[in-house]
Amino acid sequence: MSDSKSKPRRAGIAQPALQAALTDAATDPVRRALWLDALEQQLRPCLPPALAPHCRLANVAGKRLVFIVDSPVWHARLRLAAPELINVAQSIGLAVTEVTAKTSPAPLSKPAHDPVVPVSEASRRGLQAALDLLSTPDSTGAPPPKGGHRGGRKI
Repeated sequence: MSDSKSKPRRAGIAQPALQAALTDAATDPVRRALWLDALEQQLRPCLPPALAPHCRLANVAGKRLVFIVDSPVWHARLRLAAPELINVAQSIGLAVTEVTAKTSPAPLSKPAHDPVVPVSEASRRGLQAALDLLSTPDSTGAPPPKGGHRGGRKI
């Protein structure tokens, strides 16, 4: 058998979970995402109005601004808007020299809500009939039982 021993615990106070979650190593991706979002808000007004809903800033990689677009059509339109985007990015302190676009097959944003499908008249009548049955007393004239117990036995 080996003479290995378990390592002794480090002396000191254990870090609370929240404090550990907010250390620099853990929050770097969050901070970067917030920075990219703020940068996108600064660059978005420079995009043509027709292009803006179809593209999103994805990353700043070295000297490139990387955008995600809906389709190849918007890829071409973004390429035409690239010089203005580069000028604006350089004016706010970024050392970018090119714009890259990646095409995503899925739409960038979902609709705010699904369209509401109206209930048919037949469904409305059936639901009302079911509610009426629940609210009327049974044939003995006794009121409906209280609670969810239907067996008639007392517990």
